[in-house]
Amino acid sequence: MKHNEKVQLIKQLVKIPSPSGHTGEVIQFVEKYFQDLGVETTRNRKGGLIVTLPGENGQEQRMLTAHVDTLGAMVKEVKSDGRLKLDLIGGFRYNAIEGEYCQIETASGKTFTGTILMHQTSVHVYQDAGTAERNQDNMEVRIDEKVESAEDVRELGIEVGDFVTFDPRVETTKAGFIKSRHLDDKASVAILMHVIKRLIREGIQLPYTTHFLISNNEEIGYGGNSNIPSETVEYLAVDMGAMGDGQSTDEYTVSICVKDASGPYHYGLRKHLVELAEKHNVSYQLDIYPYYGSDASAAISAGHDIVHGLIGPGIDSSHAYERTHEEALEHTEQLIYHYLLSNIVSY
Repeated sequence: MKHNEKVQLIKQLVKIPSPSGHTGEVIQFVEKYFQDLGVETTRNRKGGLIVTLPGENGQEQRMLTAHVDTLGAMVKEVKSDGRLKLDLIGGFRYNAIEGEYCQIETASGKTFTGTILMHQTSVHVYQDAGTAERNQDNMEVRIDEKVESAEDVRELGIEVGDFVTFDPRVETTKAGFIKSRHLDDKASVAILMHVIKRLIREGIQLPYTTHFLISNNEEIGYGGNSNIPSETVEYLAVDMGAMGDGQSTDEYTVSICVKDASGPYHYGLRKHLVELAEKHNVSYQLDIYPYYGSDASAAISAGHDIVHGLIGPGIDSSHAYERTHEEALEHTEQLIYHYLLSNIVSY
């Protein structure tokens, strides 16, 4: 596979630990990317990053968002045998991280590695190794240090509240796949970064002043519900398309969400996106995500009077070891690019 710039950005982004609540390093990485392009950025008080591209019309504006925060965990308890009990950050299941390498970061900035395992892992000892429930009581972190007690662990500086992040294990394949943890939503962040660079390189002034919010609390429900200028008419979240039984979304197209757990997305904006896709030969799928919410739906719930939409590259095995294809990235970027150059339609 030809490793294009978007893929390289994804690989860089997923390697930076950024669970919800601890996203400073990755925000700084994205901020520097834009500063190197000569683009001004601001941060909101929640730590999210905002990029604004002035357009010909400042009375009606757009906002696009993608989130850089990921799933993760915190130390819930330092156990008497030197293992760690976890408390999850974000909506996923313990079985999705069983056997995964992880990193524990202390409040002082020290890092230690470990592995997330069932307490009853050894089949030579535990009869219920395969059947025991994967839950908070049974799952634990085995730290890669000589520790045999809670006191040993605390001497390392590890304490309740320390963040635990998962090894992304990012790989690309000759067939064009990108597989990694945290493609939700760092794949979309990379797409927005690349789109903005493309607009600047081409010297394009957008028809409408457009804000790009790199949000940092989406996985816990409120990343994109603030800092929306009153002139904003349309708000488009760029987030993963969810795949599974009964879904239309695949790994090779851009997914246009018509409804998720929050309800339908704006019908007029959805139709506009479909028209743009068909006009510009962008491959797409319409879909419903039954157990899903986005920064756009969070903005609506917060009371903003906006037209909201949701698109993104199709991603397999969401909230686990995810995978997408470079074709999905390309089709998503093309739809965003043509959307940004299109007119706001009368709703």
